[in-house]
Amino acid sequence: MPDVELVAIDLLAEVLDDSVTVGSEWPEDLAQHLPVVAVSLGPSGGSAIKAVTANRGLDIDVLAPTKGEARDLAALVSAHLIAAQGTKRPGAQIYGVDETSFIWLPDPVTNIPRYVLVMSMVVRPA
Repeated sequence: MPDVELVAIDLLAEVLDDSVTVGSEWPEDLAQHLPVVAVSLGPSGGSAIKAVTANRGLDIDVLAPTKGEARDLAALVSAHLIAAQGTKRPGAQIYGVDETSFIWLPDPVTNIPRYVLVMSMVVRPA
């Protein structure tokens, strides 16, 4: 099955503004790299059609200088991923995308504004 984390990172890096740091981990000196979108593989929901598709969960941390900027960026991330439904990406066919939850969760160490967006994506190899 496709690496959904990589599929989402590549898609978001392509469509988001160049000022947004997109990756799978928070960068060192986090405050110097804002805004940040960090995509991680989350709990998955098995397969929609066994041996054909996989339903994968994504946990997406969206950090920005202000709560409003973080909220707006998280909404944009969700919209871009949902818009990818029905498209092909390198190595993956995206069948379905859903937003599972959207949580305000500022980083307790740095107090940087953060939303955690949980998405699910049904994919198969392209």
